[in-house]
Amino acid sequence: MIKKLKENSPIFGLVFTIASAVFIIVLSVPFFTEARLKECLFDAGVDSVGALFCAALYFGCMRQKGNGIGYLRSLVVMVSACFAVNEAIYYTVGVPEWSTICFVLCLVSKLLDLAMIYLFYTYVNVTLGFDGKFAKIAGKIITILLVLETLVLLSNIFYPTTFYLDASGIYQASAISFVEDIYLAVTSVLTAILIVLSRNPLNQKAAALTFILFPLIEYVLMKGQFGNAAQYGTVLMSLIIMYCVIFIEKSKTLASTQTDLRIASKIQEDALPPVAPEFDDFPELILRGSMNTAKEVGGDFYDYFPIDENRICFLIADVSGKGTPAALFMMTAKTMIKDYALTKDSTSEIFNAVNARLCENNDEGMFATAWIGILDTRTMTLQYTNAGHNFPILQRKGQPCELIEKVHGLFLAGMEFTRYKQGEISLEHGDRLLLYTDGVTEAHNKEKKLYGTERLEKIVENNKNAPGEKLLESILADIDDFASGVPQFDDITMVVLTIKEQEMSTTR
Repeated sequence: MIKKLKENSPIFGLVFTIASAVFIIVLSVPFFTEARLKECLFDAGVDSVGALFCAALYFGCMRQKGNGIGYLRSLVVMVSACFAVNEAIYYTVGVPEWSTICFVLCLVSKLLDLAMIYLFYTYVNVTLGFDGKFAKIAGKIITILLVLETLVLLSNIFYPTTFYLDASGIYQASAISFVEDIYLAVTSVLTAILIVLSRNPLNQKAAALTFILFPLIEYVLMKGQFGNAAQYGTVLMSLIIMYCVIFIEKSKTLASTQTDLRIASKIQEDALPPVAPEFDDFPELILRGSMNTAKEVGGDFYDYFPIDENRICFLIADVSGKGTPAALFMMTAKTMIKDYALTKDSTSEIFNAVNARLCENNDEGMFATAWIGILDTRTMTLQYTNAGHNFPILQRKGQPCELIEKVHGLFLAGMEFTRYKQGEISLEHGDRLLLYTDGVTEAHNKEKKLYGTERLEKIVENNKNAPGEKLLESILADIDDFASGVPQFDDITMVVLTIKEQEMSTTR
């Protein structure tokens, strides 16, 4: 239910802003006929037009995505609500029998102002990227003052701390009404400093500062008159400027980045071997692979290629982290492994050389777990080395699955002088070997339960007679079913080697 509300929240916001605009327009009608309201006719017009602009602005950013867009939409909703409340205040002010309603509306208006100030700070914090010790201290101060200011305003329900309505229903400020301005003043000053100190283009800084400067100028010109519609009109102008300058510009940058990521994803996909390769020299071997990245680009990779007319190499790896850095490290590691696999005599020598190279200038401390195997088809001997990777699942013909747990070393790029060992096992016709990354076994459901190796082994057992590609499809389908409703958090990569059963020859 909560997920559905989050997904539909932009639509609810649009409905609210449109409803506010309609409410204000309908409520504005008496301003033309009632004498006591005619002096506020200009403010009613500002409210009406402002509410319509809010609806239009909200519609413009409703389906947008990017940093801070959710906070910007919330800001638009707050301004729309302020216009509606402001209109209702004018309609009830000066009517003694409606003094309670007017008091509630005044209190709601002030609370909405607090919400707007905090949302503005949060919006520019996310979009402009405040960082550093001062930003952390400022954030704590603003949050604490918000809570204190809220409590002060709510205290007016029991005692006229900062404002009250007189016997005629007219708004009156108390002797210490200046307390209401402390949160606004401190937040504005701190936010202005953070905006100026941020590493952003000047036009984006200026656009953000309008939210502080425009209302301040209006406040001075109107001599702090409460309830004047122009104050929310200036806030709306600032919102439009921020949307046009900050968000749209960042959206262009985001769109450019997404285009680059799509190209990078295609390059990464092209760097992988064919999903269903054909090796003329090894007709008895069937190799299949699949990779589903959690982001546009991933850190997992796999490969299989012949070394000579008798041996074939296959491998799988998982780079630490996700996204672009992992993808760059992945491409480097993949290239090195293949280069050394074609020149070294054993899997341990391959990883010894690759590890030493990856440790060079690895200032970011990235690393990769990997498993590599070289199968000699003359003897059906599989030589392998494991660098901190998941244990492969071996399914021998007519036997239950088992894990290849021997010869387990440190991950690649961990320590420069690590020496890797190698193991050997004999394979036979009808055997199958599954390699996989931890994105498979560590997939989790809504209860935070892991998919696990045992469940993976059961799927392999249940598909013992299925082709390799069918096995991979079954595993992916089972993971989707297990983790239903939970976004994929890690790359899911698998390679399956199947050794065909020997065909029985017949004679007449």
